[in-house]
Amino acid sequence: MVIIQLAGGLGNQLQQYALYRKFVRLGVEARLDLSWFEKVQIAERGRTKGNSTIPVVTKREMELRYFDRLVFETCSREEKEALIGTDGIFGKLRRKFLPFTIHKFEESQMYHSELLSFENMYLTGYFACEKYYADILYDLREKIQFPPSANPLNQKMAERMRSENSVSVHIRRGDYLNPENAAMFGNICTDAYYANAISMMKGIIPDAHFYLFSDDISYVKRNYIGEEYTIVDINHGRDSFYDMWLMSNCKHNICANSTFSFWGARLNPNENKVMIRPTIQKNSQVFVKEEMEDLWQGWRFISPQGKLM
Repeated sequence: MVIIQLAGGLGNQLQQYALYRKFVRLGVEARLDLSWFEKVQIAERGRTKGNSTIPVVTKREMELRYFDRLVFETCSREEKEALIGTDGIFGKLRRKFLPFTIHKFEESQMYHSELLSFENMYLTGYFACEKYYADILYDLREKIQFPPSANPLNQKMAERMRSENSVSVHIRRGDYLNPENAAMFGNICTDAYYANAISMMKGIIPDAHFYLFSDDISYVKRNYIGEEYTIVDINHGRDSFYDMWLMSNCKHNICANSTFSFWGARLNPNENKVMIRPTIQKNSQVFVKEEMEDLWQGWRFISPQGKLM
């Protein structure tokens, strides 16, 4: 049995679900582990009081339940413990003295070629690399169905997007500007990145209309002015996940270094779509053109300096 831990935000959850579906298609008995959402997630962000660290509590919701047609099996506690042991003293002793009985794999790089060969393993990671499940994206689009929105503006905007040469542009700022996140995710999707991505789209699609999605609407309003832009400010709070649906209704996509907009592009059914993403997702990565073209087939890559790679 393969068990995949479900964790993180919506984009990450969809990636873990996509990997789950890939194992199912391979004929492997697979389960999702939802226990991450049952615990309080503690993020230590370097804030101190005297000699002690003050943890910041962050919570995520299991958003896969929002979708109408997602079917999956979850693991039992016994199935999970059979692979990785218990949380108590006996589990610790097992991991120390009987490590060969522990079957746990933790993602440590963008792509692990051996991963899909596992048949008895507990997997943790975000699995953003598209190569794992690129060949079943058609099936995932069928299964990942958003429920109808109660806000009629969503349907109206989606119809407009489908009627013109629409391009989604995701500008994520918000938490990426926080000092604890900026070192990892900051200065990747720069002004130069977006300027050149938009310029490239205009070169390919002269009548392109750009729909801007952001968690910093005031910034977008100050910096993107003109009839070629529509700022999307419809969905808030729990309804924010409809922004991904709207992105998928655009004919082409410019993504941030964010799994949220990656999935907006992946769920886009347009066979002739142009998808642009940054060369790296976080600053610890090194862009290798040949490798990325293999792992993210069909995508175009622009560097933080605004260079098409």
